[in-house]
Amino acid sequence: MTSTDVPSARAWVEHAIWWHVYPLGAVGAPIREPDSDPEPHRLRRLLPWLDHVVALGANGLLLGPVFASSTHGYDTTDHYRVDPRLGTEEDLDALLAAARERGVRVLMDGVFHHVGAEHPLVAQVLAEGRDGPRASWLAVDWDAPGGPRTADFEGHRALVKLNHDEPAVADLVADVMTHWLDRGIDGWRLDAAYAVPPAFWARVLPRVREKHPGAWVVGEVIHGDYAATVRDSGMDSVTQYPLWKATWSSLRDRNFFELDWALQRHAELLDAFLPQTFVGNHDVTRIATQVGADAAVLALVVLMTVGGVPSVYYGDELGWTGLKEEREGGDDAVRPALPDAPPDPSAPGQDLLHAHRALIALRRQHPWLVRARTRADELTNERYRYTATSSDGAHRLQVELDVTGRPRAVVRDGGTVVWAFG
Repeated sequence: MTSTDVPSARAWVEHAIWWHVYPLGAVGAPIREPDSDPEPHRLRRLLPWLDHVVALGANGLLLGPVFASSTHGYDTTDHYRVDPRLGTEEDLDALLAAARERGVRVLMDGVFHHVGAEHPLVAQVLAEGRDGPRASWLAVDWDAPGGPRTADFEGHRALVKLNHDEPAVADLVADVMTHWLDRGIDGWRLDAAYAVPPAFWARVLPRVREKHPGAWVVGEVIHGDYAATVRDSGMDSVTQYPLWKATWSSLRDRNFFELDWALQRHAELLDAFLPQTFVGNHDVTRIATQVGADAAVLALVVLMTVGGVPSVYYGDELGWTGLKEEREGGDDAVRPALPDAPPDPSAPGQDLLHAHRALIALRRQHPWLVRARTRADELTNERYRYTATSSDGAHRLQVELDVTGRPRAVVRDGGTVVWAFG
């Protein structure tokens, strides 16, 4: 087995293409206001969209937070309960069953760096004091001026940091992960994994995989030594933020040198693991807002012709726009509600949808792309041609990106044009 081989139980991920959805936003749940619907069952609003996922060519549903929480989903109040704004456990079971019927894998978002300030554990620890039985579960400065002060996540006082040196916290996380895998999910996205010591995951994940060896685990990692993080933590993958940034930045600034540099680095990561690639997610400005609808197609070309495990953020395939802002509620614009039903592909204005279907189909026809390396054939500020080559050197695609005028792209297989835009 080489360093890039995926354990056989998790080899299914080599064919995974995720549709990433932020549930609370997608189903129109209230985020910071009281819920006026006593029995919402909103999670079932995703059911009609599973056929859209399949028609898109994807076969994975990457769910944002579904645990009970106070506001945006990342301030957990109960790891074992479906957020009442989304519905019930039965609603989640229905979604998992419908996904399984369609051959769609499901990842769940694990928020294990912190809990919400309204989590019962927080009040219990503070009430019991520094000598209490669970005092070591949270990171608390017991001698802070004005009284005990909990550590937080990046200055957000509503997010209380867990103490990852405490064995009981590892027990809790392992139990939560196993609980939902028992219920039928296929793996986990570990939120804010970059803020948790890799040694913590190295203690937790082997215990989880004793029962669920096929569970695929990807960590949200924004910076640092990606390969070392994967190696030291036992995670399968991490989010490829440098490639995401280089993709939109190169298109917006007309500087393909940045993208080429990022792809050289990407090749090094592929020697160690399969990165999770994306051009949009719940935390960033929409790609169509960053670069415009035409250049968003070029970003998709990159996503679907380079190595890694790609995800499409819901609505990007429909050309949705949205600006991420650094303020309370600044994520709302990139986390909107889905319509009741998917759009008719034959309706006007579905160019991005057709591009997604075509390029995902192209990737399906060339499954070796999951491990493809790229080599620049032509590189200027506004033109970039590269060859994507299979790891054994037996297969190649030539990709051309051009922003000298209106953005255009061409993909060739042995000199034959297999897809073109612009």
